[in-house]
Amino acid sequence: MSILNNIIELGFTYRLRAIENIRKNPIETQNKVFKKLMNSLSLTVYGNERNVKNNFTYSDFRKHIPIVTYEDIEPYIKKMRMGESNILWDKPVNWFAKSSGTTNNKSKYIPVTNQGLQKCHFMGGRDLIALTASLYPETNLFKGKALTLGGSHNIEQLSHGDIRCGDLSAVMINNTPSFYSLIRLPKKETALISDFNLKIESICEQCIDQNITTIAGVPSWNLVMLNKILEYTGKKDISEIWPNLEMFYHGGVAFTPYREEYKRIITSPNMKYTETYNASEGFFAIQDDPKDKSMLLMLDYGVFYEFIPVDTLENYDSAIPLEEVKKDVNYAMVISTINGLWRYLIGDTVKFTSTDPYKIIITGRTKLFMNAFGEEIIIDNAENAIDKACEVSNSSVFEYTSAPIFMHDKVKGRHQWVVEFRKEPEDINLFIDTLDDTLKKLNSDYEAKRTDDTTLLRPQVNVVPEGTFMKWLESKGKTGGQNKIPRLSNSRDYVEELLKL
Repeated sequence: MSILNNIIELGFTYRLRAIENIRKNPIETQNKVFKKLMNSLSLTVYGNERNVKNNFTYSDFRKHIPIVTYEDIEPYIKKMRMGESNILWDKPVNWFAKSSGTTNNKSKYIPVTNQGLQKCHFMGGRDLIALTASLYPETNLFKGKALTLGGSHNIEQLSHGDIRCGDLSAVMINNTPSFYSLIRLPKKETALISDFNLKIESICEQCIDQNITTIAGVPSWNLVMLNKILEYTGKKDISEIWPNLEMFYHGGVAFTPYREEYKRIITSPNMKYTETYNASEGFFAIQDDPKDKSMLLMLDYGVFYEFIPVDTLENYDSAIPLEEVKKDVNYAMVISTINGLWRYLIGDTVKFTSTDPYKIIITGRTKLFMNAFGEEIIIDNAENAIDKACEVSNSSVFEYTSAPIFMHDKVKGRHQWVVEFRKEPEDINLFIDTLDDTLKKLNSDYEAKRTDDTTLLRPQVNVVPEGTFMKWLESKGKTGGQNKIPRLSNSRDYVEELLKL
């Protein structure tokens, strides 16, 4: 171990011990978080309206506080944005993360408290460093700089005083201590450029001669950036530009569709990939074992977790605390946080791959799935099927989305996949058949509907030219940051818009 790595690991000893405590004493850790949250909730308007006391038990909490969506609490958030205090949190809230979740036009304004920044979002970043130093004692990662591709929203001044909003990355950049600029690129003024293409140009100018050892952000947008850097330099391999690049900390969307493309343009044998679960609402989980794709649920970040089995999602009373979850059940996640969200249905679905310690994979979104024919296809099914189809057909998918073609004139329904390939298969039928067969193996409901074409016909794949999905996002004003392609939908709106392009 180098002296620098030794110093870093020693500096984060307290966090490594805390992470080990999360593994060994998860319920005790959550109980401590719960008690602190009840004390804060009891001092808010939201809590007082529901007669919350600081000594509430979990049973009391369930009885008095309903599970909510953003629409349910939007009136309270509007008051906070107008400068009213103690509404959802007992301390001043000056920042809001502007998020749409998908490509919907309506924006959400998620409160980001100072406590949430320091003890949740920034804590996640510090724990990434601690775990990296522990997992890779010989790494040279800390001898270089980190390139972080943030979102494309300007900071907006809201209607009252010093209350501001931007996408999460912009909020974090504006609240990061100035000394971090010594180890992170691009410059703050570049990171906050709203025009995504102009931002990438500036990054190329600033960063190609730097010793970049880490990149971080959303896989799709980082891939766009890296390809632009290759084009700018005339190189074919990022390793030629940044030979010491070792790590990509990624999150926001599933990495599976992009994995092979990253391997193609970054050939260094030292390259490593670590997944995180970081959303506007909080930092929730970290991949703590490079051999295991699941992520450790971080239980001391000021977030209290509940889970609703997806098959009973309409019954909020079926929500359970962490100690009652089971492996391999698809759950919708409910959070109460130091960002002032109380029993908030975040919209993500997860499965536990382990309960000792508690480790999860993200399986999709509560509103992004296909179930037009009772097939219940979730994003996890789709990602794995696309991955297998690429492997078998020797192809590479850049972006995709899917929607049902509904039954009409006695013609049975089917799924329509709009796919933008980086490398097209020589045999598109092999790709389609592998996609279909893999979905059958992964999902018994889909298999039942497809057997003998009972309800569903063979999938239809429409190949669109390179750049189609980017043009579609640009048409929505949704480039950069946490903006995501909606992979699955029961509506044909996304598919029809893409095909028109």
